[in-house]
Amino acid sequence: MANGILVVVLPSRGALSPSSYELLGAGRVLADALKQPLLAAVVGGGAAALAADIAARGAEKVFAVEHASLANFTEEAYAKAAAAAAEKSGASRIVLPSTVAGRAVAARLAVLLKAGLATDVTEILSDGKVRRGYYGGNLIAEVEFKTSVAVLTVAPMTFPRAEPKGAAAPIEAVAFEPDASKSEFVSFKAEESREIDLGAAEKVVSGGFGLGGPDGFKLVFDLAHALGAAVGASRRAVDSGWIPYRHQVGLTGRTVRPKLYVAVGISGQIQHLAGMSSSSTIVAINSDKDCPLMQMASIAVQGEYSELLPLITGEIKNRKGAVATAA
Repeated sequence: MANGILVVVLPSRGALSPSSYELLGAGRVLADALKQPLLAAVVGGGAAALAADIAARGAEKVFAVEHASLANFTEEAYAKAAAAAAEKSGASRIVLPSTVAGRAVAARLAVLLKAGLATDVTEILSDGKVRRGYYGGNLIAEVEFKTSVAVLTVAPMTFPRAEPKGAAAPIEAVAFEPDASKSEFVSFKAEESREIDLGAAEKVVSGGFGLGGPDGFKLVFDLAHALGAAVGASRRAVDSGWIPYRHQVGLTGRTVRPKLYVAVGISGQIQHLAGMSSSSTIVAINSDKDCPLMQMASIAVQGEYSELLPLITGEIKNRKGAVATAA
């Protein structure tokens, strides 16, 4: 009988992302709910070296799957490698991130293991069932697996990141010999951007349709740079073409969990709130004092953003300058 919760970590360009630690946090919740051991597998180039970090964060055993064919990401090879780790572990649940790579691997893995599949999971219940949103968060489905083995992907920033523990778990290498593949890696070109990654940011400044147009985002970027924050946006602002999709916060964009979330000109539609409501401190700046986001904010500031943002940004820069001079 399958037993164990296996978290599958997919390094990005030879490094671990914050979502790797969130997976372990989600895995721990599921392991406690089903009273099964928490296991982990690192799949990809440099897996053996990266496994030590994962082994120190609460898993009871870590599997490392490394092969020359995994030096660069391809869905087919990574799914087969993840399947090798899953079969070696004997796990009943396999957990992956809801990233582009994670979803692609999860779908293929479910087929290889003849397993059930649930994507974009946002909640794990005490009986092991999971919940995920549909239709922009307007419908929440509760999913129960009927198969002995199930695969699920976890929405980013919905579970706390696992912190390093005292003792490290044992690491076991998993032999992997890939079959002939129908796909091959051609090239990779990183996006050139000096912006802070939205998914891992501890501070976020987001703009909405209330900015009135793309020019309003200049003030949002100015404030974000002064704070050392990432820039987010509402779906309506993105749909209007004012800012690229990669900045979108919400169920149909990115889920964030920063210590500080500043919302400028965002009314607070349900799909946006679902993507940022776990923020520790929420500051809303809006001319409409009765909009949903102003009502739920830790600090609500009523006024015209075009007047307030330059003053706030200037004050932050002045205080930073004063601290630097004193130092």
